[in-house]
Amino acid sequence: MKLFYQTHSPYARKALVFAHEAGIAARLGVVHMETSPTRRNDEVFAENPLGKVPVLVRPGMAAIFDSDVICAYFDTLHDGRRLIPSEGEARWLALRLQAAAQGMADSGIALRWETVRRPAELRYAPLAAGHAEKLVASYDWLEQELDVEADLHVGHVALATTLSWLEFRDLPSFREGRPRLSAWLDAFEARPSMRATPLSGETQD
Repeated sequence: MKLFYQTHSPYARKALVFAHEAGIAARLGVVHMETSPTRRNDEVFAENPLGKVPVLVRPGMAAIFDSDVICAYFDTLHDGRRLIPSEGEARWLALRLQAAAQGMADSGIALRWETVRRPAELRYAPLAAGHAEKLVASYDWLEQELDVEADLHVGHVALATTLSWLEFRDLPSFREGRPRLSAWLDAFEARPSMRATPLSGETQD
């Protein structure tokens, strides 16, 4: 299998960290692909009509995208404890945390468009403020709601890769006044899965 990847994408990193945690990373060929909404990559478009990574290219089978679906597929390829709980409240809490993390990544990317990526004369300050507010509210919610004792699941992977990316991009910080969340991320970033997948590079528009 080939994983179309981007070294500065929180979504792609989520899929690869999940693969490490599931014990199947050695089965992947990781191929870096530069994409952005303004930079077409024909090789990615050939596998994903949205032109985005991550994409999992499977020999003789249809490609799979996006990170949520790729992680769900990876969870069927190992014999260990499932990282996406199959039933009960544990399932919904894991998927809820994954949804929160994905939304934070979305807001972080949108905030970057309104602060550093879009030409200055086209930026819309109220939209930037709105996305920053979503991030801060999410940080506060996580400080209270994150179960730091729970067994590792897909929501944790999504959250760790999102928070790490937000720091990488110097977006609004979650550190001040949120010691539980900060300590949890520091511990997660020491895991081999995170150390094997460092963020690097700049978006090319």
